[in-house]
Amino acid sequence: MERSAGFFQKVYEVARLIPCGRVTSYGAIARYLGTPGSARMVGWAMNASHNMHDVPAHRVVNRKGLLTGKHHFEGTDLMQQLLENEGVRVIDHQVIEFDTLFWDPNKEL
Repeated sequence: MERSAGFFQKVYEVARLIPCGRVTSYGAIARYLGTPGSARMVGWAMNASHNMHDVPAHRVVNRKGLLTGKHHFEGTDLMQQLLENEGVRVIDHQVIEFDTLFWDPNKEL
């Protein structure tokens, strides 16, 4: 468990760097951390971060821009609302202009 706790903290450090109005993917964070096969664990970290108000979990989506983590947010469409408040357009639970808004930590950091 300690090993995953350390991994989760690394995920949170990267997530905190995602700029407002941009999104990244679980896989992009995993690749940045040198664990390319662990996108699912990044998702688990995001799901566990809901009481951490400094971790913008709403900015992490799947590789196609789908809000696959939306069920882990309170309310009906809170994840979408948080993104839209930052200027990100979402239609049918998918980020519009995903390629343009995509933030790749391997290129940005």
